[in-house]
Amino acid sequence: MIARVGHNCTAVALADKNARMIQALLSCEASYVAPSIKA
Repeated sequence: MIARVGHNCTAVALADKNARMIQALLSCEASYVAPSIKA
């Protein structure tokens, strides 16, 4: 994604994704469960 749109746009997109996830967790009072990583 960095090569396609640049560093600044990538940082903003990741911050927006994190903000939406935090808002969803706070609004429904759920606990975050990290997805498991498969090798």
